Amino acid sequence: MRRLAAGLILVLAVAGSTGAESKLRKPRLDLRASPRVAFSPAYVLTTAELVGGDELEEFYCPGLEWDWGDGARSVRESDCPPFEPGGEIMRRFSAEHGYRSAGDYEITVTLRRANKSLAVATARVNVRPGLGDMSSD
Repeated sequence: MRRLAAGLILVLAVAGSTGAESKLRKPRLDLRASPRVAFSPAYVLTTAELVGGDELEEFYCPGLEWDWGDGARSVRESDCPPFEPGGEIMRRFSAEHGYRSAGDYEITVTLRRANKSLAVATARVNVRPGLGDMSSD
């Protein structure tokens, strides 16, 4: 603080040091499966999407782990250039999986970065017996 001749106090503030900086918001992960109801054998397309939030570096170039709910797992690793401030993060990820047997399946996708779980989302799929069903009778 500095006292002025007239007895007023002038507060000098340094830009960015107010302590009231806005907090960055994490995006939310949504997962959609299409179709949600199918006859076996069925191929299901899933789309994971980061919705809202800010362009945070921790969400840049994540790895994805898909648990298909039938014992199968898939992993997608990314090889990206270094993050640049002001750059955009990838927000949509797709994968397809085939179900040979009827059942109710819960699909889970996990976004990871350096073995840290960033976000998890789930979707449900109902596969009904079809002509080529491999389920036991």
